[in-house]
Amino acid sequence: MRYQITGKHIDIGDALQTHVKDELGAILEKYGQRPTDATVTFSKSAHEYVCETTVHLSSGLNASAKSHETEIYASFDSCAEKMDKQLRRYKRRLKDHHKDRAEPVEHFGAASYILASEPDSAEAEPETLQPMVIAEMETKIPSLTVGEAVMQMELAGAPVLVFRNEKKDGVNVVYRRDDGNIGWIDP
Repeated sequence: MRYQITGKHIDIGDALQTHVKDELGAILEKYGQRPTDATVTFSKSAHEYVCETTVHLSSGLNASAKSHETEIYASFDSCAEKMDKQLRRYKRRLKDHHKDRAEPVEHFGAASYILASEPDSAEAEPETLQPMVIAEMETKIPSLTVGEAVMQMELAGAPVLVFRNEKKDGVNVVYRRDDGNIGWIDP
């Protein structure tokens, strides 16, 4: 497994890197997953350390966790606990889906845009009706079943997931509703 352990504007020592590799390796080994790589990023936000961890599993799914603590080791340990909880919760479903799926999840390229927000003044008339594009980047859309899409959305901690439905061969969306349930848009 490949580890990428980085710090944004902070130094990451060898002891912390060893701690991250040992702890994360133990968690992933416990659930029998075959991860391909893990990205752990530490940063400082005011007086707190932030740890963001993303693990790419061989099935094509990703598991993500994020934590804020006043100590850098505590931020990773809290993040690792969240990752452990997610993998434990989805262990059976991850294994069941892996048996059905002979090859990894297929991804398709798509464009992703970030649009400028509207001005605060409601009376301000925009010069054109076209939104201003701030950033344009490439993103990947996975080809999943609806159950796998919901699981991927929850593992990644995302509010919404756009995916290509394997059963109907169309683009679908799953999202977290305000009432806590999951919504599914199948055009």
